[in-house]
Amino acid sequence: MELGNLVGFILVLIGIFVGGLMKGVNPAYLVSIPAALLIVILASLGATMMSFRLKDTTGAFKVILKTFLPGPPLDKMGAIRKIVEFAGTARRDGILALEAENGKVEDPFLKKGLQMAIDGIDPEAIEEVLKTDIKAMKARHKIGSDWCQAFGVFAPTFGIIGAVFGLIATMSHLDDPVLLAHGISAAFVATFWGVFVANGIMLPFSNKLKRLSAEEVEYRAMLMEGVMSIQAGKNPRVVEETLVTFLAPSERESAAKE
Repeated sequence: MELGNLVGFILVLIGIFVGGLMKGVNPAYLVSIPAALLIVILASLGATMMSFRLKDTTGAFKVILKTFLPGPPLDKMGAIRKIVEFAGTARRDGILALEAENGKVEDPFLKKGLQMAIDGIDPEAIEEVLKTDIKAMKARHKIGSDWCQAFGVFAPTFGIIGAVFGLIATMSHLDDPVLLAHGISAAFVATFWGVFVANGIMLPFSNKLKRLSAEEVEYRAMLMEGVMSIQAGKNPRVVEETLVTFLAPSERESAAKE
């Protein structure tokens, strides 16, 4: 599990449930009314599914899982070294010399860009294709973050509906102060779960997916710059200095020490 998710969620649980306990609210009471959670989860899920296509919902579950089990981090420095090496080869032996090397490239985006450059396609056409590829990727990623955001928007509203149901049921106990007080407190449990699911789970998921998407977009933009620099026949040193600007200051310092 990604450490930020784990630590963040633990802090949310501690802040809410320990804080609630200090306020005199027993956390066990919050889970003792399953109807409240049922209304919030199922109704929010249904409304979100109505807002998207079915394949978007199945895809959303997959991308949410990716936030918990992310793949290996993007190796920007490793990609820069490889691109600089390619630039040196292309400048020394010609860009056709990269044909064999490109077969070993694992990143499909970089491989496609290099192959188009090797094939002699116009720089403008290569840039247009790669930009379109990045744009399409952003659109796919946006569906997942929008799905989580929509769920987070619906959940508090259905929590209020659950509270209204609870208050309606409570009205039948106006002659019994004890049952009336219990019913009112129980009614607000649904509101709690609606707000918790939205702000403690789904909206953070949405933000995390946006961040992961932004990182991949930046990575691909760096690869595209590298491909265009190789095709232009730029000096490998200039290529390296250009691509290093995509690194954070701390990453630049680490790279300089290596």
